[in-house]
Amino acid sequence: MTSTSARRDLAATLHELHGAPYARYRSLQGSWVLPLGDAEAELRVVRAQADPFAPPSRFEVRLGAGVLAAPSGLWSSPVRARALAAHLARTAAVVAGAELRIDAGGQEVLRRTSCEVLPDGSAVLRFAAHLPGPRRRVDGRGAARLLAGELPQVVAALRHDALDAAEVRRFVDTVDDADTLRRRLPELGLVAFVADGAVLARRSGVDPRPAVGAVPFAAPPQLRVEVDLPHAGRVSGAGVPEGVVLVVGGGFHGKSTLLRALEAGVNDHVPGDGRELVVTRSDAVAVRAEDGRAVTRVDVGAFVRSLPGGLDPADFSTAEASGSTSQAAAVLEAVEAGAGVLLLDEDTTATNLMVRDARMQALVAKEREPLNPFVDLVRSLHRDRGVSTVLVVGSSGDYLDVADRVLLMDSYVPSDVTARAREVAARPTGRVAEAGTFPPVRHRVVDPSSVDASARGRVRVAARGTDALLLGEHEVDVRAVRQFVDAPHVVGAGLALARLVGAGHLDSRRTLAQALDLLDADLAEDRPGALERLLGGVAVDAAVPRRFEVAAALDRLRGLRVLRLTEG
Repeated sequence: MTSTSARRDLAATLHELHGAPYARYRSLQGSWVLPLGDAEAELRVVRAQADPFAPPSRFEVRLGAGVLAAPSGLWSSPVRARALAAHLARTAAVVAGAELRIDAGGQEVLRRTSCEVLPDGSAVLRFAAHLPGPRRRVDGRGAARLLAGELPQVVAALRHDALDAAEVRRFVDTVDDADTLRRRLPELGLVAFVADGAVLARRSGVDPRPAVGAVPFAAPPQLRVEVDLPHAGRVSGAGVPEGVVLVVGGGFHGKSTLLRALEAGVNDHVPGDGRELVVTRSDAVAVRAEDGRAVTRVDVGAFVRSLPGGLDPADFSTAEASGSTSQAAAVLEAVEAGAGVLLLDEDTTATNLMVRDARMQALVAKEREPLNPFVDLVRSLHRDRGVSTVLVVGSSGDYLDVADRVLLMDSYVPSDVTARAREVAARPTGRVAEAGTFPPVRHRVVDPSSVDASARGRVRVAARGTDALLLGEHEVDVRAVRQFVDAPHVVGAGLALARLVGAGHLDSRRTLAQALDLLDADLAEDRPGALERLLGGVAVDAAVPRRFEVAAALDRLRGLRVLRLTEG
């Protein structure tokens, strides 16, 4: 149903405006009836440009449940509704071409503001478009062709009788299966599952589609698990167990490719991606060293016993972290935010924080080395704090001493070499452990006034790809936050930060973890209006982030202030 206050003849109005000063486009703001042949939708002009060189105008189309006519089985749960919305956005983007800017996403099926299916079976499509205006004059005829001619065709293509019903159901069922499997991982004692036949390799660093001719994954017998899914039935694959899991092998044999797939497995994927059933627990966080990042009042005492200049490791801040201190902070920040799984690749870690071998121990006395290596803490991290680790290693053999499971990648073919690894580890090297217990994490209470998303009196959130978040007057470097998938995902983290402050979740009393709990409740997939709460009146394309991406962006905000640290 369309609003009773919606204006009806958009095409005639645009023709009347033809030749007027460009700013007259603003008179279009509000609701209009969008005819769809035998039905109609509601078009809302959310923001019209005042100048042809301004950011594009923003629009919203609402399709009633009777117009969309999608069978209730396609949107009977929040997960299925998200999947249906993703399929609709992709369909709209294909039909629209370049003139209507619709955020269809990539290989991941995230909850996006570009399209949502509501609990009553209706749908909302949000998009941007540049309104034509040569010589800063309204091109009413061109705008009418776009909004009254092309747009109705795009919207009509979303009606269920215009879609390939089998394709839509396959899309929704694929996402539903992945979500079901991810939710089952804890009860199975697993941190991840990699299906037999999965294609892990990507075409290139800039092309996330599955690589052509890639070796399909085949689970080694020792890790083989079978699970029953609602739509795919019984599927088999490798279950990555909780604890400390090493991925070893020679260079270019698929170690990092497997880890990248596990990093991406926190999200659902589109059919044909190859990683539809490569699923990782939703609390898994990729961690790496990051020279030069800011760190604000993090207790890194688990890894650092002393610092030069009298700095206190238990309350550590710096504007330019080293590789080791940045990685130490990243681990503590992830655990503080609630991570239950850490994903690390030796290639992107700080070597001096990862291990100190026997020869270096003999040469440099422990009292001269302030760092406690990760190898001596990783088991306690799981035993005492419940945090598992999956680690790619190619040279740090000392990790064999602490591994629960060792997986060898050889020409992209995995095998379980745990027994052989234990034989190797039984040969003494002379190395001694330099730490034993991972202490409780101290939680931070953030000063909300230091998290300001406003610029010139209004909320400003934007992104430069996945490299930077523009938050108010701040630019936040997020290049090292590997689980951001695209610019709208980064924007979503910025909007979530604005929500943390605007909703009072960060209130100078709650810890960051407690504030993130409230944000999770705000944005829960089964909460109607969650996307509107995320947007907070800001007209942008955004994808809903996990709490871990939100916390990672906050942690990298220069100017962040922490009021105090709390125990437990």
